[in-house]
Amino acid sequence: MIKTLFIILLCAILSACQPVDIQQVDIAAPAPKRTVLKVGTLYGPQIYLNSELGETGFDFEMAQRFADYLAVPLEMIPYTDRKALFKALKDNDIDIIAAGIAKTPNRSKQFKLGPTLYKVNQVLVYKEGTPEPKDIGTLSGEITVMANSSSVNTLTQLQKDHPELMWNQVNDKDNEELFALVAKGELNYTISDSNSLLINQRFLPELRAGMILEEKIEVVWLLPPKDSDRLMSQLLAFWHKEKRAGTLEHLNEKYFGHVKRFDYVDTRAFIRAIDNILPEYRSMFEEHAGELDWRKLAAASYQESHWNPTARSRTGVRGMMMLTRPTATYVGVENRLDAEQSIRGGAFYLKDMMERLPDTIPESQRIWFALAAYNIGLGHVEDARRLTESMGMNPSAWRDVKKVLPLLQQSKYYKQTRYGYARGSEAVHYVDSIRRYYDTLVWVDNQTKQMEVIDESDSVEVIAEEVQINNVSAQQP
Repeated sequence: MIKTLFIILLCAILSACQPVDIQQVDIAAPAPKRTVLKVGTLYGPQIYLNSELGETGFDFEMAQRFADYLAVPLEMIPYTDRKALFKALKDNDIDIIAAGIAKTPNRSKQFKLGPTLYKVNQVLVYKEGTPEPKDIGTLSGEITVMANSSSVNTLTQLQKDHPELMWNQVNDKDNEELFALVAKGELNYTISDSNSLLINQRFLPELRAGMILEEKIEVVWLLPPKDSDRLMSQLLAFWHKEKRAGTLEHLNEKYFGHVKRFDYVDTRAFIRAIDNILPEYRSMFEEHAGELDWRKLAAASYQESHWNPTARSRTGVRGMMMLTRPTATYVGVENRLDAEQSIRGGAFYLKDMMERLPDTIPESQRIWFALAAYNIGLGHVEDARRLTESMGMNPSAWRDVKKVLPLLQQSKYYKQTRYGYARGSEAVHYVDSIRRYYDTLVWVDNQTKQMEVIDESDSVEVIAEEVQINNVSAQQP
């Protein structure tokens, strides 16, 4: 026993005299502190857009919130195709993919999947005026989809029951380009998630939803397959916090809640009016909108009068902004049929409604409450807010108040209110319609600016070629 103790003591003394070999110490090195959140994405109205109004999109807003949660700056990195996007994640060039990506078995094997953002149906898309497809196995034309999209997985599964099913995959076109080609009749069919189709129908009303190919597909974020456990843990904690706060419901309502009611005839008429009528009045909307986006004012005016300065309703409201006599007097409008006076008065009244709303309503949502008040009166909107609160919902969130407004038509509820009966359903439809018109105006504006950039680029190239030709000519003997 004494001999054994002596050997142990001797080893301890000898080891104490030796230099320490750091490499043999089995201590896990702490992960480097994150200094930025790099998020890979794709362009799309509901995913990510960058315009003069700043960055927008469901995925962008959630990514910004996640970056704030991590207390680091956000860097959104848009890619033009899914293959490059997925490669960037595998190569650790980005931390997360947030791009409206659907969950598929193949992606579950390749990446770590975050919790569900929302669910969509996958539908076959065709053009208005062509026969509605009834059977996936007997289509009268070809299906064209994006390579590396969830549509390929869906078609592969369908092919097991329909061996004759064929499709084309393209790498050089995104979802919106395929939509445009279907609308023009240059492609027979494509496949899309239901939300993307509803959003794009505001700009391309010729698009139609055919059969549902797959239901309730989960839309998720993707994380790298390796060395992302800590980030996933942070994401799950963040998701739990935001879900409890109602953020997911708010963003779902903001980006998708107003697009579910689609009217082909109305959308076509509105797009024609943008080309044929709006140019005459656009400068008036821009001048009198002030800090308010002029396109929201113009959208409200279209909803009111279809930009007809002599419009008149059965209730006696008149003009571009359909002002009542008392309202016209209040805002200083002498002639309701004068387009500029009406626009000026309507803008003043709308901004007045926004200022009179409670401070608890977020700035980003005040316009929707103000528009509802413009339609049915501020008193009824306040009644709906009080009812919303009594039902345990948020009276300062439009997503909740729009659920309650229709109840003002039921005696069970309006007898509890100060101002009584109101056409709450009409107010909800009114606001949703203006939001759709506004989205279309923003899209048209962006398309116009992109064309202007292309035209300027072409002009520069032409001038450069002419200069080069002239220089060559001048050098000739």
